[in-house]
Amino acid sequence: MGHLISGKAHLVPLIDRLNRYPVGLVDNQQLREILALLFSEEEAAIAACFPLAEATCTELAALTGIPANELLPKLERMADKGLVADMPCGDTVYWMLMPGLIGFFESTFMKKRTDLPMAEVARLMHEYLRKVRPGQAEEFFGSATQLTRALVYEDRIPVSSTVTSWEDARRIVCEAGFGAAGMCFCRHQREHLGETCAKGAPAEGLCIALGKGARFLARRGFMEEKSTDELLAILDTARSYNLTHVTDNIREEPSFICNCCSCCCELMAGIQSGFPDGIAKTPFLAEVDAAACTLCGKCLKACNAACIRPLQAERTVRVDGKVCLGCGACIDACPQQALRLVERRQRPRPPLNRGLMFTRILREKGRLLPMAAAQIKLGLKRLVKD
Repeated sequence: MGHLISGKAHLVPLIDRLNRYPVGLVDNQQLREILALLFSEEEAAIAACFPLAEATCTELAALTGIPANELLPKLERMADKGLVADMPCGDTVYWMLMPGLIGFFESTFMKKRTDLPMAEVARLMHEYLRKVRPGQAEEFFGSATQLTRALVYEDRIPVSSTVTSWEDARRIVCEAGFGAAGMCFCRHQREHLGETCAKGAPAEGLCIALGKGARFLARRGFMEEKSTDELLAILDTARSYNLTHVTDNIREEPSFICNCCSCCCELMAGIQSGFPDGIAKTPFLAEVDAAACTLCGKCLKACNAACIRPLQAERTVRVDGKVCLGCGACIDACPQQALRLVERRQRPRPPLNRGLMFTRILREKGRLLPMAAAQIKLGLKRLVKD
């Protein structure tokens, strides 16, 4: 990720630091404009000094050269902006630099903010994520192991099949221990672009965070703490809009459940723009009963991966199994009950935890430096465990 872009040279150390994460940020003019809006020059310099592992304020003071009593309020402001995360552990508070994606890009639009030109940030992020090619899409989706995976509507799986706890959104919520909900980054960003969700899904209240990451988001005002019953009700609401549940691509302690649509979601945009494996799939895929299908088109509108195609001559539809996420969002939309889920030939198995997932991604990208995996595991240990 060479620095061939002119201007805002003070951001280069920050970009280099962010690119030590498994999913970095491709350096271009849009990125520099985004970072210049989100980080003050001083904040960019502080962020560039963060190690991969979490650090105390005292340790960061030594790295930045800023006395701890002066550095602490700066870290607090950065946490309120979602640029860093504070992680209390006993009597000690640890600090960690947020990645760009999934990280401070999302948190920027998880609050209604007046300290930023939100329409301008929305435009820049939209261009950065969707229009510049090759660009960030290749970096985000460019490894065999993905950051996210889809979850299945559990009551739509074949009667002969079972789902594990890590494949079931409701069980993930019930086992999390703490949860919060708040603004959808994607739909809120689209609102600042003058657009709304084609499915009518609201921007507020449909994104779920779980575990210690949820505590940080609730503590800093990005989300509100919710009971388990309230979180389960959010899943039901998401289903009423035919949204796809998406979570971390790990089996142990997923930290979020997004409820994604075809029109606003940046992940779904990646699938639709040439990255069919951009989201890891469920163990199932949709199958159509051509004899029962009347080509009403409702499943086409419900499908968030845009993997269902009309066959006008046959008066039916075809499901592209290479793209289908197996989420089941299309099934409830079919008035003829012509769609069902069937098992894939090979059941996907996500990495056990976030450290192993990041290690795989680094290896697949040829970036696995000595000790990098150990540093990542250490740095995320307190973030993902209660």
